[in-house]
Amino acid sequence: QVQLVESRGNLVQPGGSLRLSCAASGLSFINYDFNWYRQAPGKEREWVAGIFRGPGIDGYADSVMKRFTITRDNAKNTVSLQMNNLKPDDTAVYYCNTEDYWGQGTQVTVSS
Repeated sequence: QVQLVESRGNLVQPGGSLRLSCAASGLSFINYDFNWYRQAPGKEREWVAGIFRGPGIDGYADSVMKRFTITRDNAKNTVSLQMNNLKPDDTAVYYCNTEDYWGQGTQVTVSS
């Protein structure tokens, strides 16, 4: 079956950086688009970034534009999210997604 497994999140100070990874299995990775979503306490889950199966095509929510970068490694079946200049508002559980499949989520906390 399809499995998406996110790397462990962390506690980061404001202005810091963190890289999340998502390892995918049980699917033909190169044929799928992937997304990162996040859900903060008391808020709805929101889309953060997406990367298409085609080369060099990605998109970002306005709130993370120019701070976050999504990449994919088709040889390793992984999708990554590089997060820079983190802000307290970025605190959330982050989820890897493709079609109807979701990872278990990983906690990212931005606090001093």
